[in-house]
Amino acid sequence: MNSFDWLSHMGIPQVDNFDIVEVKFKGGRKDYYRNVDYLSLTTGDPVVVDVPSGHHIGYVSLQGELVRLQMQKRKIKDDDNILRIYRIANQKDIEKWEESKNREIPTLYRCRQIVDELGLKMKMSDIEFQADNSKATFYYSADERVDFRELIKVLASEFRIRVEMRQISLRQEAGRLGGIGVCGRELCCSTWLVDFKNVSTSAARYQNLSLNPGKLSGQCGRLKCCLNYELDTYMDAIKDIPTIEKPLQTEQGIAKLQKTDIFRKLMWFSYNNDNDWHSINCERVKEIQELNAKGVKVFNLQFNESSDIEDIAAQSTRELELLDKKFAKKKRRKKPRNRAQGNQQEAQNTAPEQKSPAPERKPRPERQGRKPNPPKNSDSEKQATSPSPQGDAGNQENKKRRNKRRKPRNPQSQNSPNQGNQNQGSQNQNPQKQPPQNQQSKSSGSGEGKPNGPKKEGKRRFPPRKNQNPNNNSGNE
Repeated sequence: MNSFDWLSHMGIPQVDNFDIVEVKFKGGRKDYYRNVDYLSLTTGDPVVVDVPSGHHIGYVSLQGELVRLQMQKRKIKDDDNILRIYRIANQKDIEKWEESKNREIPTLYRCRQIVDELGLKMKMSDIEFQADNSKATFYYSADERVDFRELIKVLASEFRIRVEMRQISLRQEAGRLGGIGVCGRELCCSTWLVDFKNVSTSAARYQNLSLNPGKLSGQCGRLKCCLNYELDTYMDAIKDIPTIEKPLQTEQGIAKLQKTDIFRKLMWFSYNNDNDWHSINCERVKEIQELNAKGVKVFNLQFNESSDIEDIAAQSTRELELLDKKFAKKKRRKKPRNRAQGNQQEAQNTAPEQKSPAPERKPRPERQGRKPNPPKNSDSEKQATSPSPQGDAGNQENKKRRNKRRKPRNPQSQNSPNQGNQNQGSQNQNPQKQPPQNQQSKSSGSGEGKPNGPKKEGKRRFPPRKNQNPNNNSGNE
């Protein structure tokens, strides 16, 4: 109910100032009084004003040109019926006014007891005493007409004052008492709302609200005033929404309306009251209604015919095929490079044997956790290196023994017996730290060797399998 004077800084001349002042009383009640003596007033000053039966004290709430606009809004005429302002209230006036206000609560409690004794169907909500302590106004609310003549006689004889009974609505009662709404803010009727408009349940229907009286009613017991705030916006949005008088006819079944979003222009339908809802826009709904009016049933809510679905499916498969071709081309470009590298490595591994000894290679550090090569028996070494008439039989025995034992990590240790003895001694001393020595492909007694060539750095060459080792029969050749 507080008004902001946004014209106070304009510097309007005193001669042109409007001489009527707006004064605020208890409960947000406002009235207009004429400043006949041209008192220098500011907003919030307590003033003593003239009333029909004595004088009263109120606070200045607004003055200047805005008062003229407020009077035009409330349709109050600027005539002789407007009373005058006596003076600015002094300390004595305020003390007497405080004494009269202290009588309000005890009088209210006693008045409610008298109403119960008389059996009147009315609710006493508030009492306001005048500053001169000569008159009291009783505010009550009732659903029906009440005969309170006997009540006035009892109150006048008991409190020794003039009594005025004033009936107010439930909305005005909530505004006088005040409170906090469900929104968490102070009630609109007690802060800024002055004119109470009629609120009907149709406002809730247009806004798609559940017609629950507990949620739609305010503290006054009537429908909330805020239901009218956004009603015009909803009415404008509903103009583009088609009216559904009967369900939509489709080949998949009857589609019934379940929900409408008027701002997004979407409507939800379900086939034969299923739990699955399908959303379509308002234009599509109008199109289906036109086809149904001609006696044509659409395939479903999204498509008119089943061929439209097939076209969309074919289009999606084409897109997937294009993606597959795109990624397949990239893979084919990478494969020739890998094949060329693999063929080059196979050619190096399967190179023809040369008579010249293989060049020495750099020693490789032994991996952690690798077990040393098992030592060989001297008899098997002699049989593998020295030629004998029983070469084939000895070769078969060596194969059987090798199959029984664990496969060695280093395949070159099988071809050089002297180097194998050296590795055996070194591994017994320090099998983890000392790396194995490089070995030649063939011993000097065999007469032939297999040059593998220098190995590339950064790549580790794994030994061949037992069945694919080209050096297994080299000792007998």
